[in-house]
Amino acid sequence: MDAHIKKVYVPMTETSFYILLCLREDMHGYGIVQKVEKLTDKEVILSPGTMYGSLGKMEKDGLIRFVREDEKRKIYHITELGQEVLALEIRRIKRLYRNVEEVLE
Repeated sequence: MDAHIKKVYVPMTETSFYILLCLREDMHGYGIVQKVEKLTDKEVILSPGTMYGSLGKMEKDGLIRFVREDEKRKIYHITELGQEVLALEIRRIKRLYRNVEEVLE
């Protein structure tokens, strides 16, 4: 993995994390917004500007790819690089969780 990608995406913003998490299946931007709202009980609401800016940057950086257009909506999917970055972030979050559990015991 490119050092630049690691520097930019780890640790990851909530927006980037949820986008990559959702794009393990093909999805368009509005679908991601809806899924994130459902996953987080509306605690995280992605604005269109944030969502589409992040999708563009992540596509440019090779973390996601355009798959097809469906009813004028662009459908995206996570790439192998995106999966690697997501796995790094999940490991980091799990470590944080373990540390919190240890300290609070």
